[in-house]
Amino acid sequence: MTTPNPWTGDDRPQPPGVRTSWSGQVSAYDPGSEPGPGSQRRSSRARIRTWAITGLVVVGFAFSGLVLAVNVGGHLGLVTTLLAVLAAALPLGIVVPTFLWLDRFEAEPTRLLVFAFAWGALFAAAIAAFLNTSALAVFRAATDPTSALQTTAVVVAPFVEEAAKGLLVLVVWRFLRREFDGIIDGMVYAGLVAAGFAFTENITYLGQAYQEGGGPYLAATFVLRGVFSPFAHPIFTCMTGIGIGIAATSGSRWLRVVAPLAGYLLAVLAHSMWNLAATLGGHGMVVFYVLVEVPIFVAFLALIGWARRREGQLIGIFLSPYAAAGWLSPGEVAMLSSMSRRREARMWARTNTGPRGLAAMRAFQDAASELALLRRRMYNSIADAQALGTERQLLDALVARRREFIGTTLV
Repeated sequence: MTTPNPWTGDDRPQPPGVRTSWSGQVSAYDPGSEPGPGSQRRSSRARIRTWAITGLVVVGFAFSGLVLAVNVGGHLGLVTTLLAVLAAALPLGIVVPTFLWLDRFEAEPTRLLVFAFAWGALFAAAIAAFLNTSALAVFRAATDPTSALQTTAVVVAPFVEEAAKGLLVLVVWRFLRREFDGIIDGMVYAGLVAAGFAFTENITYLGQAYQEGGGPYLAATFVLRGVFSPFAHPIFTCMTGIGIGIAATSGSRWLRVVAPLAGYLLAVLAHSMWNLAATLGGHGMVVFYVLVEVPIFVAFLALIGWARRREGQLIGIFLSPYAAAGWLSPGEVAMLSSMSRRREARMWARTNTGPRGLAAMRAFQDAASELALLRRRMYNSIADAQALGTERQLLDALVARRREFIGTTLV
């Protein structure tokens, strides 16, 4: 027996004779049209460019991984390195799911999330290791080893590491704008690149601790880095991500420059303060952790909770006119703007139409989220030239996916 669909009804609005786009103009997209020769040539060039960039990225990551393997593995040894890798992976079981949870309304492509993590674990870690080591050598030549280490940790490392991590977020925003929709995307990419960076950094610290004092030193270092501060690097880099996210949704040229820079400088400041407290050690570290780090962490949790709720509200706001035009029912808009109702809808689809219906409902929800965020960009006058065509493609996708999980459409 089929359960009635709670998100549509007989009183749902009917679409007008001519479907209009967000801007009020008839969408130029024609699903039956064939691309012209010029379009085919551009497509061929785009494929060549994509393969070339992919090749460069693979070579860059491979080289970075080789450098890290030689320096870290060669210094620690195989057994110690493997033990450190296992220990460093444990905090990822908390950090990575946190950012995936934040990304639920409009999930980023898996390939880009993996790319962000790999950027942090390989490229950013290798660049930071090289520049930090070079700076340490310069300071050691000018002062005593302790002062050189403290200066590098407090003055150099925060600038270098936050730049190496934040560069990934900047690259995604500038070159993959369709996949970057605001503060949440900035935080997600920043959090994952920082998680990758922290993973590689923890391998070094945990391995060195095991070499120096065996199991007890390893356990103590793991508690400090993996239990008390697994979100340290992600929180720092999220400040850069938030700044870039603000820039991505702003039509102001001034803000598009100032916001990323301000976010980066805040990340550097927070990172520098954390490293300063770590170099002080003892009571200074404890006081800083309780009075500064814990409140920052609590504020971070509150921020990601608010950001996810806000994204749901924005999806509802920017989908509502499509309901008025008949593309969606009001019940569907309410479902799409609530994560709990989305889960209920997926359960309903799986119960009534099986795995295919579940997949169709997920695709329907993803397309609706992308449509809402596209409309937001159009509203803010920051959408690209293909926005109208993309809008019509997403609307057609909604109709097609609905047909799969319910057997009918709003038309």
